Amino acid sequence: MATAPATLSLSSAALPARLRVGRAGPAAALVASARRRGRMVVRAKIREIFMPALSSTMTEGKIVSWTAAEGDRVSKGDAVVVVESDKADMDVETFHDGIVAAVLVPAGESAPVGAPIALLAESEEEVQAALAKAQELSKGQPQQAPPPSDSAEPPPPPPPAAAPAAAPAPVAAGTKGIATPQAKKLAKQHRVDLAKVTGTGPFGRITPGDVEAAAGIQPKPKVAPAATAALSAPVIGAVPQAAVLPPVPGATVVPFTGMQAAVSKNMVESLSVPAFRVGYPIVTDKLDALYEKVKSKGVTMTVLLAKAAAMALAQHPVVNASCRDGKSFTYNSNINIAVAVAIDGGLITPVLEDADKLDIYLLSQKWKELVKKARAKQLQPNEYSSGTFTLSNLGMFGVDRFDAILPPGQGGIMAVGASKPTVVADKDGFFSVKSKMLVNVTADHRIVYGADLAAFLQTFAKIIEDPESLTL
Repeated sequence: MATAPATLSLSSAALPARLRVGRAGPAAALVASARRRGRMVVRAKIREIFMPALSSTMTEGKIVSWTAAEGDRVSKGDAVVVVESDKADMDVETFHDGIVAAVLVPAGESAPVGAPIALLAESEEEVQAALAKAQELSKGQPQQAPPPSDSAEPPPPPPPAAAPAAAPAPVAAGTKGIATPQAKKLAKQHRVDLAKVTGTGPFGRITPGDVEAAAGIQPKPKVAPAATAALSAPVIGAVPQAAVLPPVPGATVVPFTGMQAAVSKNMVESLSVPAFRVGYPIVTDKLDALYEKVKSKGVTMTVLLAKAAAMALAQHPVVNASCRDGKSFTYNSNINIAVAVAIDGGLITPVLEDADKLDIYLLSQKWKELVKKARAKQLQPNEYSSGTFTLSNLGMFGVDRFDAILPPGQGGIMAVGASKPTVVADKDGFFSVKSKMLVNVTADHRIVYGADLAAFLQTFAKIIEDPESLTL
């Protein structure tokens, strides 16, 4: 962490109160060390609060609100900011005591993961130094390097003659002036001073194109798509990129929220998976009768379906497996049913962990808690990212059939339609009216084959058509 240095004489009066009160062992040792060395160099305690990675897919976060304002004193563990990730809104705590000296990213704006969003000063005397540092970050100016130690390399000098040594300087500039690794390499090759290059990438990031433009290099002409396809071999598993279409005249362009962007990314990634779909009709008369008995106790139809799917997966573990690298598949030891839930502004899949081991009443209680947290955008990462099989139920909307898109990293997803009265014929040719629903399962054909999925659906249908085992 780059901090502005301050040269202080260390004495017992300058020590924190916690070192001066009580036994003088640690304080005496520090004072003795200070006397032996004469004067010591101590860095000012100005710390940066960074944008955290709240999920494995998060690349940037949006500041929803600051719970601590500039000038507030906070303690370690206090929540200082609410951040919107690609899945939920979460409180971010500080790891240090101090004073919120400067807010670098105000509410409503976004910053990449790892970028500083606020500065924390240890004492009131260091607030001004933190404000000066905040101004440097906002202007994208390189910060002063700390005094060199015996083992540290000398700081990069500002003159242009030492351009290769000054290349790392923009990295210390926070959210502006950061150069990509390829841009740094090009700058070193062409002797370009990155401190004089204006970045055109996100948050002022310096891109390779910026370096080439500063060096006077003309961009290479792009190869026509037809020529590229003729010269290069097809890449297995490559995801086709959608063309950027011009906006329709008079239309309103609304950017994705963090959650919508995450859903879009996952759906595009699913196109690289060789998926197939199998449908299966199931009689639900006995399931409907069971639901009428238990719904007064808070059990929903979604919970009954999730429990039945978990019990079927326990007998067909290959459908609960996952392929993540394209070269192997993993048998998951837990059966975690992710259930798709539509919330304001997006879609999320809270996870019922170990659904095969819990009874329907515990599952119902847990499901209510998850739905409440999902709609308040307060789910923890393990509560929405640990699913091994997904259930999507649109039956309550009267949808009789639909196909679901396979989530990346899972072996299958089940789409459940509405249960409707249907005329059916038995083996003796007698007609009757029974309630039936159509279930479609989308599976990863790299690990789940047609016979595997058909056997799983047969087991699932037997559980639904004779649901007494769901209550055991």
